[in-house]
Amino acid sequence: MHAREMISTHPHARGQTDDALIRCIEDCYDCAQTCTTCADACLGEDMVAELVQCIRLNLDCADVCTATGAVATRRSGSNEAVIRAMLAACASACRLCAEECAKHAGMHEHCRICAEECRSCEDSCRKAMQGLHH
Repeated sequence: MHAREMISTHPHARGQTDDALIRCIEDCYDCAQTCTTCADACLGEDMVAELVQCIRLNLDCADVCTATGAVATRRSGSNEAVIRAMLAACASACRLCAEECAKHAGMHEHCRICAEECRSCEDSCRKAMQGLHH
């Protein structure tokens, strides 16, 4: 991903980048891909009826992560309040998805991997929020 290069070349960024925000953008897109894959893997399981909530949270988390990554990437004006709200929503979606996936991690490796990725993305979102000005 070229988030750092793209953001640093933006005329309003003046070459400056926020490392925590860059990491968060990258983690959001990674998490979205992982959650989408986990949802699809859950759909392929014999016990799919028992994984409905996991699938729903995977898909919600993937969508929130994608939207958060997009909004954070466009950080070119004074939209920090919007970015902060998106980061908070993303951290929450990741936490809920990780909790649900962890319930199935013993039986489904894809859920274990997804839970780990969601926890990592949640952490990145929280660190990025700390780096934003109030």
